Amino acid sequence: MDLATVVGLIVGSFLLIYSIGFGSLQYFVDVPSILMVVGGMSCSILINFPLKTVLKTMGFVKTAFTERPVDLQGVIEQMVGFAQTARRDGLLALEGKLQELQDAFLLRGIQMVIDGVSPENVRSILTIDLEQMASRHSQGKGVIDAFGAAAPAFGMIGTLVGLVLMLQNLSDPSALGPGMAVALITTFYGAVFANLIFLPIAGKLSAKNGSEILARQLMIEGIIAIQGGENPNVIRERLFSFLSPGDRPAKEKG
Repeated sequence: MDLATVVGLIVGSFLLIYSIGFGSLQYFVDVPSILMVVGGMSCSILINFPLKTVLKTMGFVKTAFTERPVDLQGVIEQMVGFAQTARRDGLLALEGKLQELQDAFLLRGIQMVIDGVSPENVRSILTIDLEQMASRHSQGKGVIDAFGAAAPAFGMIGTLVGLVLMLQNLSDPSALGPGMAVALITTFYGAVFANLIFLPIAGKLSAKNGSEILARQLMIEGIIAIQGGENPNVIRERLFSFLSPGDRPAKEKG
């Protein structure tokens, strides 16, 4: 479980409720306003995206709450280990390493190297695979972003509807205050849904996607270098150059 996401949601919700005051929460509960915001943005998403894409969104949301750290240094050392084996015993010796591989992307790349596929085709196939993965992730993030954009918009629509209904009853001044409060509740809901839930989740998905893409890029460069018979130490130095200085080992930083 990704504790940062869970803690952020829980603490953010608690601080919001605490700021409102537990005794005042009843003033912030309005079922028609909730239906206006939640129903409106949901219908907007269904119009904007294919149903198949929308149904997959829950899987992407689950990713934001799942801790799957990408060990980039581990990927580099794994590629260096493959390079050492290939240089010492030949590319066919990598076949004995296939059982250890959990990553389907890396398994596919190493298998193509063993099968004698040309470096150009290996790079092309793996790059297409990487681009398709990034496209799928981008679609999921796009749906979450659309939720984040639609929530405040329908909050404003609900406020406008509430104001119109309130202005129809100007003959009763005592009803103006409560009517205005209800009219503004939908804007409140829209802002909270967008800024506490949807946009932060979209940001978390973007960060995780970036880490996964970088890991795949390291694999591609490592596989091509192994196929070319390059020195394992040179491969290590090249792959570490993909990382920011703060992510490199202490020796590498020095």
